[in-house]
Amino acid sequence: MSTETFPRTFVPVDADLGDWDAIEPLLQMLLDRQIDTSAELEQWLLDNSELIACISEERSERYIAMTCDTGDSHKERAYLHFLENIAPRAKPYFHALNEKYVASESRADLDAERYGVLDRQVEAEIKLFREQNIPLQTEVSKLAQQYQKVTGGMTVEYKGEERTLPQMAKYLEETDREIRQQAWGLVAARRLQDRDEMDELFDKQLELRQQIAVNAGFDDYRGYAFKSMLRFDYGIEDSERFQETVRELVVPLYRDLNLRQFEMLAQESRRKSGRSNVPLSERTIDEFETLRPWDLEVDPLGRDPLRPFESSEQLESGVQEIFARLDPELEALFASMRSEGDLDLESRKGKAPGGYMSTRDEKRRPFIFMNATGLQRDVETLLHEAGHAFHAFATQHEPLVGYRHSPIEFAEVASMTMELFADDELGVFYNAEDAARAKRKHLESIIKILPWIAQIDAFQHWIYAHPEHSRDDRTARWLELDKAFGAAVDWSGHRESRESLWQRQLHLFLHPFYYIEYGIAQLGALQLWLRFKQDQGEALSGYHTALALGGSRPLPELFEAAGARFDFSAETIKPLIDAVQEELAGLPA
Repeated sequence: MSTETFPRTFVPVDADLGDWDAIEPLLQMLLDRQIDTSAELEQWLLDNSELIACISEERSERYIAMTCDTGDSHKERAYLHFLENIAPRAKPYFHALNEKYVASESRADLDAERYGVLDRQVEAEIKLFREQNIPLQTEVSKLAQQYQKVTGGMTVEYKGEERTLPQMAKYLEETDREIRQQAWGLVAARRLQDRDEMDELFDKQLELRQQIAVNAGFDDYRGYAFKSMLRFDYGIEDSERFQETVRELVVPLYRDLNLRQFEMLAQESRRKSGRSNVPLSERTIDEFETLRPWDLEVDPLGRDPLRPFESSEQLESGVQEIFARLDPELEALFASMRSEGDLDLESRKGKAPGGYMSTRDEKRRPFIFMNATGLQRDVETLLHEAGHAFHAFATQHEPLVGYRHSPIEFAEVASMTMELFADDELGVFYNAEDAARAKRKHLESIIKILPWIAQIDAFQHWIYAHPEHSRDDRTARWLELDKAFGAAVDWSGHRESRESLWQRQLHLFLHPFYYIEYGIAQLGALQLWLRFKQDQGEALSGYHTALALGGSRPLPELFEAAGARFDFSAETIKPLIDAVQEELAGLPA
């Protein structure tokens, strides 16, 4: 399906990219083409890119359809058909095309500045390719789809209605502690019903991934993953340094927030019971004694939960207004997504968990998927995914599909920065007092999320460095890490839920080792936020400039173009966290 804006010039307009018989001749034509000059090689690259984009879009459309309705067997079969019958067959051809490019004598005549990033990516992909890994990778993808199907089908019965787990999240913000505990307990119990199945899925993936790594010449999957994710600018040791820096600098602040939450909740509890002058040491058994897992999201002063919207239409229009206040260009892009049907925001039964932005590579248009239920976090999620969408729009006119996608470490800068830029415009949804509460909630979430990122990253490193571990070993290691990085809460009576908390992180099943990127990107976003506070126009200009580069430049240069340093040492992290604390100090409780 060709588009008017970006018409096909190599792939036939009526070619069915879900049909292998239509795809294979095109791949063979590229392999057989004679290339004698640099101009012919560049045209070959453009034709190759067009075909990749068309195939990629076919996969994206099927993935979007499947995740929007995991209970639809037709959509599931269509996606699985692509995983089983298209992707595996295409991989050997793409490997051969990579080899053809590297072997071309005309490559030496290409502009090294323009094609340097492409060259190192192609060379890395060639080194990793093993034909015996193709069926293993297919099985891993099928298991990931099964994880989404299982989690997408999780519901609970609450107040006479069947509700999805994302829909239950709002009850964790209720001021009535009994409601919070009941809601949390229902969700926790529902997740535990599938704990063994989650473990079984993960064990199968672990075994397959380890074999993939061994087949490619690696001792374990860590080294393979870093190479396959094209991490040229940092390594395993840097990730471990990030984990340790977060543990030393951020975890204490996170637990200070936990303590603050506890003290304020306890004081509010005593006020309500008429015992506000009684010291904490003399509280009675029925009063607030410890911070529990269901106490982390409630307002500590007993104010009603933030409820920024009731419908997805209100969420969309409010976020569009925020963009209008920030930058008319961003507002116009988001408005086009609304008018073109590029959003699916509401949570419903059968919908896969989480949120994402997917680029349809042929249309060169983004699609946003999420599970909104009326929370402030939903506003942040839509701002986040819109940042990814703006990245996709910014690279629309880049002819090489590979350069239209930046490294994830910078792609997440685009999204997290948009959350921060919008913090002072939340009055679109709230009065002044609640807008300040929402901003505080967001900034505190940054301090909270960094330890979780480090914990998940450390967990993954341990898992794949010890591929022969047992489930008991895995559980023990998780609990050790939760003690080092986790919230200072009382898990009494809920050990199983704590042990399996990691199963909620879909990245572990779908995208192993894709999570530290959020931490690295958060540091970049905070640097842009500080620029934004000083000069909004300059910060937005740098944002647009860096996004337009896509993946055409190395990662440090992308950060530099935006006005940030690509560094996640203590030297960089401490001033940024200090700035967040300073901003929080200026906000009302």
